Amino acid sequence: MPPPERLPARRMRDDVDTTDGAREPLEPHDVLAVLERGALSVRGQIREASNAVLFGEVEHEGRRLRCVYKPVAGERPLWDFPDGTLAQREVAAYAVSEATGWGLIPATVLREGPYGEGMCQRWIGPVPGEDPGGGEDPGDAGERSGETEGPGGAEGLEGADDGLLALIEAEEPGPGWKPVARADVGEGRTALLVHADDERLRRLAVLDAVINNGDRKGGHLLTDDGRLHAIDHGVTFHSDDRLRTLLWGWAGEPLTAEALGVLRGLTAGLAEQGALATRLGELITGAEVDAVRKRAAALLSSGRHPMPGGDWPPIPWPPV
Repeated sequence: MPPPERLPARRMRDDVDTTDGAREPLEPHDVLAVLERGALSVRGQIREASNAVLFGEVEHEGRRLRCVYKPVAGERPLWDFPDGTLAQREVAAYAVSEATGWGLIPATVLREGPYGEGMCQRWIGPVPGEDPGGGEDPGDAGERSGETEGPGGAEGLEGADDGLLALIEAEEPGPGWKPVARADVGEGRTALLVHADDERLRRLAVLDAVINNGDRKGGHLLTDDGRLHAIDHGVTFHSDDRLRTLLWGWAGEPLTAEALGVLRGLTAGLAEQGALATRLGELITGAEVDAVRKRAAALLSSGRHPMPGGDWPPIPWPPV
């Protein structure tokens, strides 16, 4: 089978479900049904991805959804993740996201496809290669320049969604922003990396701490109509502390009452024979499930956002 056509690497807006050319919103359980049971066809390949990331469609009973398909056969082995697959970890991350009730990760399933078993996730964004409206060059659909405005007029990070991350020259950010770290921006200059003081990002920071996300970059954060969508969760659930994220702005601060309530619910679901523990046990190792249980319990006990550890680089770089 010839390799798929390469496509741009950005998903910018929420997907629109179609049936016989008419637009029709689907309930969450219907989205999962289409992803799990639909006929999966590949339309192209996302460029610049380190593993095989394919753009496609699934169709079931007259309903079609655009999707991301990451076949296990296209994964590059990672020395520090010898067990399971990245696809299974993506599905496990979705399971935890759903258990929080925050719905931060698009619907994700594990299924067979044209290139074998893989992760299939609802696509967030316009159809690559088509004009999404507003006169944009169809050849650039899905790409963004990254010239967004940050705090104090600073430019946003290229590849990050609008209003979430920025690099600024000031020593401290203005109101509504949280400092992360100073970064080398070339030519002997540094800038302060900041992220928005946004409740959606704060929820995601809690979720990432629970699933031990080792690669939370700006390009993995997408927004649309007030919703935050987080993608790319293959490097998660390590038994050791591997949290690497751009969302350290709340490090050491008290967790919100909402987050504490969510953690209590996760702790119950992660108990032996709990529904969430049972589901995760189908996707990751027993040691990794136990580590998730301990992380959720530790967060609940401390009542605070975690601090960066000293044994692992706390910030992914480059940040997009």
